[in-house]
Amino acid sequence: MIDVTRKLPIGIQTFEDIRTNGYLYVDKTAFVWRIANTGKPYFLSRPRRFGKSLLLSTFESYFLGRKDLFEGLAIEQMEKEWTKHPVFHLDLNAEKYSSVEQLNLMLNNHLNQWEDVYGKDVREETLSSRFLGIIRRANEQSGNSVVVLVDEYDKPLLQALGNDALLEEYCLILKAFYGVLKTADRYLRFVFLTGVTKFSQVSVFSDLNQLNDISMDRAYATACGITREELIANFTPEMETFGKLNDISFDEVTDTLQRNYDGYHFHYDAPGVFNPFSVLNAFYKQEIGSYWFQTGTPTFLVELLKESNYDLRLLLDGIEAPASSFTEYRVNSDNPVPLIYQSGYLTIKDYDRRFRNYFLAFPNEEVKYGFINFLVPFYTPMNNNDQDFYIGKFVDELEDGDAFLTRLQAFFADFPYELNDKTERHYQVVFYLVFKLMGQFTNAEVRSARGRADAVVKTPKYIYVFEFKLNGTAEEALKQIDEKGYLIPYQSDGREVIKIGVEFSAVERNISRWL
Repeated sequence: MIDVTRKLPIGIQTFEDIRTNGYLYVDKTAFVWRIANTGKPYFLSRPRRFGKSLLLSTFESYFLGRKDLFEGLAIEQMEKEWTKHPVFHLDLNAEKYSSVEQLNLMLNNHLNQWEDVYGKDVREETLSSRFLGIIRRANEQSGNSVVVLVDEYDKPLLQALGNDALLEEYCLILKAFYGVLKTADRYLRFVFLTGVTKFSQVSVFSDLNQLNDISMDRAYATACGITREELIANFTPEMETFGKLNDISFDEVTDTLQRNYDGYHFHYDAPGVFNPFSVLNAFYKQEIGSYWFQTGTPTFLVELLKESNYDLRLLLDGIEAPASSFTEYRVNSDNPVPLIYQSGYLTIKDYDRRFRNYFLAFPNEEVKYGFINFLVPFYTPMNNNDQDFYIGKFVDELEDGDAFLTRLQAFFADFPYELNDKTERHYQVVFYLVFKLMGQFTNAEVRSARGRADAVVKTPKYIYVFEFKLNGTAEEALKQIDEKGYLIPYQSDGREVIKIGVEFSAVERNISRWL
């Protein structure tokens, strides 16, 4: 059972709450001190549920001079003065923004609360003029410079994706509001904004162009998330309990957690980090689950992919992206990769220093299979309740050496009329998704690169090597398997190797025959 004397801060984003109520805390305060004392206006992009809100709350406690909350932490030895500053913490994460009125109401509510403390000038009528007046009066009344913290600055913008008119209105409101932070520079000690995306900086932050974007800085790559060393140093009792309940060794626990939740890289030469939300939930429930993925679905990303006619197979196998693409802040249907990266569904796996090219791929199995499962209903007649049934049956039949292709043929025959006029690429993507999903339960590889078989599936008894031909013959597919030597890597394996040539008819939109 879980050690009830150790409290896991699942969903708790307030630093004071964690410290005063005895929750476990992975010490990130050295980052807090370094950031706060080496610069002034910052921006940090991280995926949702990655600790951005807790980081901002830690900054808030630090700038409020709450030395008592930092006892025993790294920053205690670094900070000597503990000066109290006026802190304005703007959290845009809690609201749903379906109209301009809701955004204005949220900003107005924050301003009202701050004006209750620092007063109001009747001549200040706009949101931005009121914000500037509050900052100035706070500085004058306290005798200390002001700190502004903005959590999830882009939440309204993300919710308006697909509605260009509403998005433009949100941009105008937030551009004027955030622009105050440049005008008020002489009153400010520190400014820190967080969000999921950077795409809207061109329009929203065009007046706030002095922000130091540390999202891909080596020095701060592990400021959010949990490194492998931090995992073992802080959670060994939970890992030991996890191992006992699941009948695996400590090393196997580490490997299991790493395979499912690790692998996020925010600089090509920095250590990877675990998703903190998923790790804490896995310890609390003492089992592996899709905790992060279930807290939000990437619908806007799927719509962007469909709009762009992007070849999804490239994305599923990993993709190269030039460094310049990460400075393109607009949502671009022709290049959805930066937004997918910033949202946490892809991460940095390698970097070519010579050509300044990143290789991006899924960080771990939670994201990989969560993303693929989410995509399936958008490309097939499956609904969410059907997915496990179909994939499970596919795997069973392959392992038994039975009617896998018959089931695949029946699966394509179920496609509704509106899907029947899709391009050949669409059907290639569906093949790809099916085999990728099988990888959860068996060793399935599916490739898009030339020179390799289209799909290889390894079961306890068999190794299947598939080659698909669109508007070609099954005989041609088998001939290609032989001529290209696709079987050679598996000849010494010991299992029976079966080559399968599959014809796919573009006219019938289905498998027509196989050998």
